[in-house]
Amino acid sequence: MCGIVGYIGNKRAVKILFNGLKRLEYRGYDSSGIAVINDKLERFRSVGKINELLQKVNKIKILGNIGIAHTRWATHGKPSNENSHPHFDCANNFAVVHNGIIENYQELKNELLTENHKFTSETDTEVVAHLLEKYYKETTNFFEAAKLTFKRLIGSFALCIISKYEPNKIICCREGSPLVLGLGKSENFVASDILALLPYTRNMIFLDEKEIAVISADKIEVFDFNGVKHTKAITEINWDAILAEKKEYKHYMLKEIFEQPDVIFETIDNKLDEENYNIIFNHLNLTNDYFKSINKVYIVACGTAWHAGLIGKYYLEEFCNMYVEAAIASEFRYRNVPISKNDLIIVISQSGETADSLAALRKAKKLGAKSLAVCNVRGSTLTREADGVIYTNAGPEIGVASTKAFTTQVTVMYLLSLYIAKIKNTISDDKYKNYIDELLLIPNKIREILEDYNSLKDLSLTFHNFKNFLYLGRHFNYPIALEGALKLKEISYIHAEGYASGEMKHGPIALITEEMPVVIIAVKSFISEKVISNLQEVKARDGITIVITNEDVDIPDDLIDYKIILPDTIEPLSPLLSVIPLQVLAYQIADFLGCDVDQPRNLAKSVTVE
Repeated sequence: MCGIVGYIGNKRAVKILFNGLKRLEYRGYDSSGIAVINDKLERFRSVGKINELLQKVNKIKILGNIGIAHTRWATHGKPSNENSHPHFDCANNFAVVHNGIIENYQELKNELLTENHKFTSETDTEVVAHLLEKYYKETTNFFEAAKLTFKRLIGSFALCIISKYEPNKIICCREGSPLVLGLGKSENFVASDILALLPYTRNMIFLDEKEIAVISADKIEVFDFNGVKHTKAITEINWDAILAEKKEYKHYMLKEIFEQPDVIFETIDNKLDEENYNIIFNHLNLTNDYFKSINKVYIVACGTAWHAGLIGKYYLEEFCNMYVEAAIASEFRYRNVPISKNDLIIVISQSGETADSLAALRKAKKLGAKSLAVCNVRGSTLTREADGVIYTNAGPEIGVASTKAFTTQVTVMYLLSLYIAKIKNTISDDKYKNYIDELLLIPNKIREILEDYNSLKDLSLTFHNFKNFLYLGRHFNYPIALEGALKLKEISYIHAEGYASGEMKHGPIALITEEMPVVIIAVKSFISEKVISNLQEVKARDGITIVITNEDVDIPDDLIDYKIILPDTIEPLSPLLSVIPLQVLAYQIADFLGCDVDQPRNLAKSVTVE
């Protein structure tokens, strides 16, 4: 949500700022702006897409080698030029961009109004610019004014500031909202996401909570809010910038759907010694004795990552005979959960910056639980704060609707469950090896499904004008019903609900008519006959059935209106196959409807505020 880019160096700042903003468009925004120091502090802002701002700026030759830029997702105040960032103080000496929410802004604004500060926006952010103005008058020192300002703020914020008083530095801070610093040669960068910086550097410093960075062209210094200097590690990011490009694909989401065989292979290959069938987690930091002693496991996540966690719950219960709860992070953080030192919390997040998930992690750690992160981004807050980490190998995911991050998360949970089962001796050697062998076949089976892409596209054309969908699944594929429905409503804005098939009789069956397509996952399973019974109930009410199944599942033809055949695999791995046609179905319906697939309305890729 929102995006920040900053640059200082020997190049023209404007081009770098706009390139960075374009790479952050996927995060979601409704307005944008930049500020550059070129003898004076200049600012340009616009509602709408970045290209509209670019058209304004292109009319003027803007020089200057230091600047900050921002994409805004409205919270305080509607989208407008006045509410867009950067914000100035009364005398236009400071420019501020901000991600997050300042909870005590009204109290601060009332104080500043009594001191004759003039506000021009409805935002919470503008109080920062006026506080800087106030404290600079008292200290005549940019850094001291910034420190005093940051200490007054309550809430979640990532802030970047430039000032014409000291035009050779950017000062930024982080409290609850991520910032990453990029190191170059005679130039340095700051952004809210590493993707903005990949074309320029792979060497990054991640700010921790309550840290301030002072950035000049030749150095970066990091301090706490009291001015104590911190030594920071440099992380090398191994994502190639080209991975974040669309290439020949119409949308990032489509590209990422087709990347799944490769990224699942990378995730497996990175963690498996095939010759000896050993699963290896290099950053686990949890001992075998600890896994033997675990009392309960809490898997905590949001949205699509929670669906991966639900599948992980089934894996851990099935393979390891463990008590597992898969909890929504925004609920878990406020529940009175009886957590002990013998409990493990697994937090799943693509970005590693999801606000509710981080809050859940911190709560569980405070109560004594060990923690494990499943994450795609090295150096993210989640990976730094968890006791152990298992990295997915999805590479950059730009589309807001997650696809390859989800399937790599499921792959990691499968491997983790087998790893723990081996430690606890809850799985036979033959079954363990068979489950590994079957996993190694999954990438090619996904390729096989995607080879039939045109048939899936034709099916999507048939259904793009329907207004409601119901998705049903059982056991390992119940979370896939939830995920399929979420994908459709996220990007096509069509109402869709996912249910456990057995729950259909407890309410949703009332909705079924000849105008209700019902997507039913009926893969080979020990409860296949139960799913077939659900199909019969749908057809008895004239529902339209789209059945995802395997060739040798015996389903009467009169129960199927449209059929999608998947390659065979063992039931625990079936979610990695059954989700693929649902991703394509959602994508193609949204594309047929002319929706903004990669940047759906009101949504952001990384939800960094509560």
